[in-house]
Amino acid sequence: MKKPLLVLLALVFVQFTTAQMESSSSKRISVGAKVGVPNILSLNGEVVLPILDNHFAPFIDYGAFDIEDGDTEVGLKYTEFGLNYYFGSRGKGFYIGAGIAELSTDVTFNDLVFDDGTNSVVGSATTGLDISTTNLKLGLKTGGVFYLRIEAGYGLGSPPKTIDFTATSNGITESFSEPIPEIPGVNESGLLIGNIGFGFSF
Repeated sequence: MKKPLLVLLALVFVQFTTAQMESSSSKRISVGAKVGVPNILSLNGEVVLPILDNHFAPFIDYGAFDIEDGDTEVGLKYTEFGLNYYFGSRGKGFYIGAGIAELSTDVTFNDLVFDDGTNSVVGSATTGLDISTTNLKLGLKTGGVFYLRIEAGYGLGSPPKTIDFTATSNGITESFSEPIPEIPGVNESGLLIGNIGFGFSF
């Protein structure tokens, strides 16, 4: 009677020890980059929390880049932070994510016509526009020291159709209403999300 009980206890001990070793050797921190929309190119960091069976992983993305749309120049900064939930318990495989994102822009409109009724001049003006969204994503991440990931989703928000601002050139002050320049992934109801990521886990 004692022998089967000892064998059972030994098996439980081995299984527990193996699980602890696997858990302790799990790669919890991932650092890398993402390429896609709307981030274009961003740095990414993620930490798998050692609680609740390693399913939850807070993340942050940051990227800054410039684009041109005809006579318009746009300086963009993309920031997102949120939480991924992995269906597996090792911080890899399929996951769903939710986050808060902000796309901050400095928009320079060139070839604007300033007219005070007597004189007219051609100038440029820079104004800012911030687009905030709540992002929902589905992703897949490989394991190992070097990882690959792919994400797709949508950012819920209400980007304006136009930018209204007042500018001064050569002493002439004029009010303008200009359409939002073409920003990859941005439409009238929010942001399209699609990217490929890569980096290292440890």
